[in-house]
Formats: sequence, C-alpha cells, structure tokens
Amino acid sequence: MDSLSQIVLGGAIGNAVAGKKIKNRAVIYGAIAGTIPDLDILATFFTDNLSALEFHRGVTHSIIFAILMSFILGYLVYLLEKKNNFTFEEGYWLVFWGLFTHSLLDVFTTWGTRLLWPFDYPFAFKSIFVIDPLYTVPFLIFLIYSMREKKDMKKRMRLNNWGLFISTSYLAITLLLKAVAFYQFSDALDKEGIKYSSLSVKPTVMNTILWNGIVETNDSFLIGEYSFFDHSPITFREFPKNHDFQRYLENHTLLLRLKKISEGYYTFTEKDDKVYFNDLRFGLLKDGDNEEDVQFAFSYMFYIDDNGELKVEEVEKKRTEGVKLLKRLWKRIQGV
Repeated sequence: MDSLSQIVLGGAIGNAVAGKKIKNRAVIYGAIAGTIPDLDILATFFTDNLSALEFHRGVTHSIIFAILMSFILGYLVYLLEKKNNFTFEEGYWLVFWGLFTHSLLDVFTTWGTRLLWPFDYPFAFKSIFVIDPLYTVPFLIFLIYSMREKKDMKKRMRLNNWGLFISTSYLAITLLLKAVAFYQFSDALDKEGIKYSSLSVKPTVMNTILWNGIVETNDSFLIGEYSFFDHSPITFREFPKNHDFQRYLENHTLLLRLKKISEGYYTFTEKDDKVYFNDLRFGLLKDGDNEEDVQFAFSYMFYIDDNGELKVEEVEKKRTEGVKLLKRLWKRIQGV
C-alpha cells in the first residue's frame, strides 16, 4: 500500500500496543516501524530498475525480518522510554506488529509480498489497489481523534480500535467484492464459449467498484472490465501473446527475470523495429483502437548497449496519460 496508509496502520498498531502508557509517542514509533519495510525502494539508487523491482517486497517484508529487526528497534524504543516504566517486551511487540502488519496489508494488493522469504513465493490477494481512500481516510480520522484524547484512555483506545476495525472490515469486504467480480468475469467467458487457462481479477485505480479481468488463452490474453454499475455485458479486448519473439532472445537471463516478475502475464510487441515486453498485471496506461496507440502500465524495451550486451529499459510513463486514464476510469466506474 501507499506510504500514508502504512503510516496510519503502523501508528494505530503502536497506539493499540502502548498508547495507554506513552500516548502519542507510541503512535510515532508505530508509524516509523510501519514505514521501514518500504525502505527497500532505496535500491533504485544503487541498481537498475529491474533489479530494484525484484528486490521490492522481499526480505524487508518477510516474517524473518520482522522478528529479527524487532529485537534491535524494540530495544531502542525501550532505551528511549524506560524512564516511563516501558519494558523491552512492550518495545519488541510494538515494533514487530508495526513491521508485520505492513506486510500483511501489502498481501491484499496486486504486487505480491514474499512473507516467507527466503522462499521465493509472493502472496497476493489482489483485492485492493495500492492507493484506496476508502481504506485510508476513515482510518486516519479515527487515529487523529484518538491521538487528541490524552486523558480518557478508554475513549482513546475505543477510537483507535474503531479505526482498526473499520479498516480491517473494509479489507474483508474487498475479498467479497473480488469474488463477485470473479464470478461475473467467469460467467461472461462461459456465455461467450471462450476456453481459457487462467483468469486474474483485480481492482482498478483507487476503487473497488471497477474491476479488471485478465484472461489467458492459448495464443493471446483477453482484458475486460466490470463495474458494479454496469448494465451491459462484459466485453474483452484481445492482445496476442507474440511469444515467438522469445526465440530471438534465446532464453536470455533478462527475459527469464521479466517473465518471473510478470508471473506469466506478458506479451511481446514490436514498434519501429524495437521489441517490447509488456507486463499485463497492471493493465493499460494508454488505450486506443490501434496497437500503436496502446501502452501498458509496465513495458520494457530491449536494446543493445555500447558493449554489445542485451539490456532492457522501462518505457517512460507520461503524467498526461495518467490523468487521461483516471478520467476514463471515472466514467467507466459509472457503467459508461
């Protein structure tokens, strides 16, 4: 999830663990712990984008990291607060739950989180977008009101617990909404007599009303959208896999890495004599009637560098295209 959501969650966890004893400082410690796992994005300053993507949501999001890091950071919190009869055990659990709930929240998103690192298996429920105001805003409001209550500890904890309850309930509801959307997609495929090998369903940007379905067939992927306000059948757009391009790459290491990151949902396209690898999991950034006008949210261009080595470069995303996408999705959410 986005940084604000993780800060709010971490702060509420810290408040729940130690808010009665050290009040708003517990919120601050929890918010810091809830932010730490995403420091793995600093890898972008030391390596290429592809390597940074592979590193993201790995070791720093694992259970092992939460267990071990909590000894160090928990002891630091203990040193800062021991004058307030704060114990090392309280410091440990404050940090641990701040770290671990960060990873648990990320499991609900599309990207996938390797909780059991070093085992390389990403857990992903794909039921919530990385930014969702319906999750974050009510949660933030309850946390702020809780922090303002410094005398009545029962009221403080009640407000904090309501924030935790509402946000967690929303996560549960997203799973139910996904199940309904999944049924709608599978039913549409059955009615059209489309044979497919897999179906991936996830929410679109910042909402859980409009859902995206990616369908794999033998030679292509079909992408469709379903809104709970729709009054017409789901339609699918076909994107050929073009996996024949792989023979030119001869199972190069870069290709294998990209295929792993995309979890098998990828196509190849050719434009201006250049070959592109398209990760389909995050849908289209730019849509159009012609293949030339289509751009996926994550695409990589293969090229040969000055040393004659095969490299990939992520295709630049234009902010204007993002604005157009949001406008289109807003209309589509309404069933248009």
